[in-house]
Amino acid sequence: QVQLVESGGGLVQPGGSLRLSCAATGSPLDYYAIAWFRQAPGKERESVSCIGSSDGDTVYADSVKGRFTISRNDARNKVYLQMDSLKPEDTAVYYCAVDRYSYCSGTVRSWGQGTQVTVSS
Repeated sequence: QVQLVESGGGLVQPGGSLRLSCAATGSPLDYYAIAWFRQAPGKERESVSCIGSSDGDTVYADSVKGRFTISRNDARNKVYLQMDSLKPEDTAVYYCAVDRYSYCSGTVRSWGQGTQVTVSS
């Protein structure tokens, strides 16, 4: 059973940057697509970005397109989310998740515990 641990969250001013990391243990990630989700207070969890396995195809929510970049390092069993030009509306708990498939299907088999990102002046 894969276990995921996110890190890199924190408080940042609008326009700033953060890089989230997701480290996996217990199972290699290289076969699976990996996604980032987020959940703001009072809102439903939403998909932010996803990266496929073999083809490395990436998907982004319209709200973060052009500002966020997802990447993966299978040798280190890690996935990253580079977040630039952050806005207050990006404030949320960010979760990484392992997809059930090698492509971004949106169905999750494992969740991390989340890391808080707060964008505020």
